[in-house]
Amino acid sequence: MITVMNAESYLKHKIGEDTDDIKKVWEAFKAFCKEPVEGEEDKEILFQCGVYDFTGEALFHLDFVRQFTIYEEDEYSHMEQLHCEFLFKPTDELSNLEIGEWSMDYDNIDDFLSHIENLQEFKIPLILKPIKSEIYQEAV
Repeated sequence: MITVMNAESYLKHKIGEDTDDIKKVWEAFKAFCKEPVEGEEDKEILFQCGVYDFTGEALFHLDFVRQFTIYEEDEYSHMEQLHCEFLFKPTDELSNLEIGEWSMDYDNIDDFLSHIENLQEFKIPLILKPIKSEIYQEAV
């Protein structure tokens, strides 16, 4: 079974080497979103994008996130997020895109994923080539 500790390596293995191929990463991420993770009570999936200067430079971020709530002995401990993040130079078209959508706002994960695939915030960057991509997990 997938655990929070091995979720990043599991997803990286599923995606393979070509992490700049957004469509390929999305398909692997989508399948991963439906797989159970040990100790997970609810699926917490986030799609977000926008122009931010987290790196010290204003870049367009496209980010697929799976969030895990960690409990130790039935007590809340912390959260971790597994990101599939793509960075782009902000064009006029990309600069107008900004959104954050959580799966918990939908009846089921399929409705959420279908909704995301129909958003312009998803469709427009999907056909572009990122300047950088990264898959990483962090405590939040």
